[in-house]
Amino acid sequence: MKLLKRIALVLVGFAALLYLVDYAALRIPIPRGRAQYGTVTVRSYYDVGLKSGKSEFYFLDPRKQTCVNSLFPHQGYTPCWYLREHARQKIAM
Repeated sequence: MKLLKRIALVLVGFAALLYLVDYAALRIPIPRGRAQYGTVTVRSYYDVGLKSGKSEFYFLDPRKQTCVNSLFPHQGYTPCWYLREHARQKIAM
């Protein structure tokens, strides 16, 4: 039981350290390094359920969304790697 607690403590400590290093890399600008923020074009659409059980789609205009070039979300922005993978956003109605 002590071993499991120790392993869990090490994993939580490692995750906290990884988050802090990721945050520091975002906040400290590196000359000629990667950009701290980026933009991704997001295409949203409404998925409206009809009484017949079918769905009707209403597509919205594409918009650019600001993202952060980091591993974790920071300052209310989604990481760019995640937003690129989820560039189509469904809004269920």
